[in-house]
Amino acid sequence: MSTRIETYRGFVYPWSIDHIGHMNVQFYTGRFDEASWHFLANLGLTPGFLKDNQRGLVALEQRSKYMQEVLVGSLLDIQTELLEIKSKTIRYQHYMRNSESGEDVATMELIIAYIDTVARKATPLPDLAIKRAKAMMDVR
Repeated sequence: MSTRIETYRGFVYPWSIDHIGHMNVQFYTGRFDEASWHFLANLGLTPGFLKDNQRGLVALEQRSKYMQEVLVGSLLDIQTELLEIKSKTIRYQHYMRNSESGEDVATMELIIAYIDTVARKATPLPDLAIKRAKAMMDVR
C-alpha cells in the first residue's frame, strides 16, 4: 500500500441529484473515473502516452461502497491509494470525502489491466509505470 494522493476536487450540482435527494450513483462513478485518470497519469499512463503507444486500460473488477449521503452543494475530494501492482495489472482504491467534514462518503476499489489495443490482450506495464508505482509504495 502507498500514501494517498489527491486525484479529484469538485462540487455537487443540482443536476446530479436523484429523486431521493442525494447524488445519483452514476455521478459517483464519473468522479471516480476522473480520479483514475489523474492517478494513472502519476504513473506515466497519460491519455497521450496510451494513444501514442497503442495501449489502453480496462477495468477487470470494480467494487463501490457508499457510507454517507452526498447532497447538493457538497464539496468533494478524492484521494487514491495504490494497493498493488503486478506485471499487467494495477489495484488501487479511491476514497471520496466530504471536503468540509473530511469524512469518507464512498470508496471504490479497482483492478485494471494494461492492454495492447491492437492485439486486444493484456501486456506488461511499461518500466516507467512500475518504477513510479514502486516509488509511491516506498513513500510510506
